[in-house]
Amino acid sequence: MLLCLDLGNTHLYAGIFKDSKLILRFRYPSDQTCTSDQIACFIKSVLRENKLDPEGISGVILSSVVPSMDYTINAACIKYFNQAPLMLQAGVKSGLHLKIENPKELGADRIATAVAAIERFPGQNLIVADFGTATTLCAINDQKQYLGGAILPGFKLSMQALSNNTAKLATVDILAPEQALGKNTRTNLQSGIYYSQLGAVNALSKALQQECFKQPAKIIATGGYSQLLQNEGIFDALIPDLVLEGLAHIWKMNQ
Repeated sequence: MLLCLDLGNTHLYAGIFKDSKLILRFRYPSDQTCTSDQIACFIKSVLRENKLDPEGISGVILSSVVPSMDYTINAACIKYFNQAPLMLQAGVKSGLHLKIENPKELGADRIATAVAAIERFPGQNLIVADFGTATTLCAINDQKQYLGGAILPGFKLSMQALSNNTAKLATVDILAPEQALGKNTRTNLQSGIYYSQLGAVNALSKALQQECFKQPAKIIATGGYSQLLQNEGIFDALIPDLVLEGLAHIWKMNQ
């Protein structure tokens, strides 16, 4: 079995692949201090609860945007699974051609989602919108060239910014509102957060299409909050586990 780990600012998102099929996915908070023992014991307990033998892990791949936790994750995998993770970073074969100013700046998770999108939709122009702590958009052409993209605050980060920097606005549930017109503070916030994401992604997708592609690009949505916008008709496909699929493919390419 292959253990794929995507270390983000909010969660460690993990998936187990067996015979190229994703059979299990789970999350662990990454925004709090934890030890390698805690992380490893959590992963092993999740596997056992799902009737999977931790001894069956034969490989690990890690994408990370939280460098301060890289050592902890590495130590957990080596100590408890006897596997040093393949770190997705510069020099790792991905099949993606980075046509940007500084490839080392590009988040490993964005590389993984781009690779998975190419595998899903080969020979097509693509725009990948990833809804996580930050919302990111990536433009990839039909020649597997990563052209660039955009970054903006995600759903949760927008909510936190309002709550932390205003005196009377509290946190609210993040959801798709029934209507844009809010009738109280809670529904005003929910409407503003939701439609700001919808409007930004819609406008950015159109701008990237105009700037990057002569032929229409397929727009792919992924990430934890992507399903909130699934009924808005702006995506051609919604694939929540795109980053895990990309990690699994990159692992195979480097064996």
